[in-house]
Amino acid sequence: MDSRRGPSTPSVSVIDILDRVLDKGLVVAGDISISLANVELLTIRVRLLVCSIDKAEQIGLNWWRYDRNLVAPAAAAAIPVEALERRIESLEKRLGGTTSRKKTTRKQ
Repeated sequence: MDSRRGPSTPSVSVIDILDRVLDKGLVVAGDISISLANVELLTIRVRLLVCSIDKAEQIGLNWWRYDRNLVAPAAAAAIPVEALERRIESLEKRLGGTTSRKKTTRKQ
């Protein structure tokens, strides 16, 4: 052992730290408030969660599945349109078919 370096400590790589953070999760929270003469002008609340997708789903976060900016355009557009088409058909049946609407097919 080199006397100048002291006792050796186990090294932890960046990969190990990242793996632990993603597995357990990391929350950073803070508030920034700007006031002038005891009058609050601006408040910024910051909440940051860093974790793996599996961990996020375990704690009930899955907003990325339904965000239109993150979901493929065809998949995001197909779900609401199909639901609306079913709703229109059920309403037409309840009205007794008084409306004559031509059903159009969409290109997939």
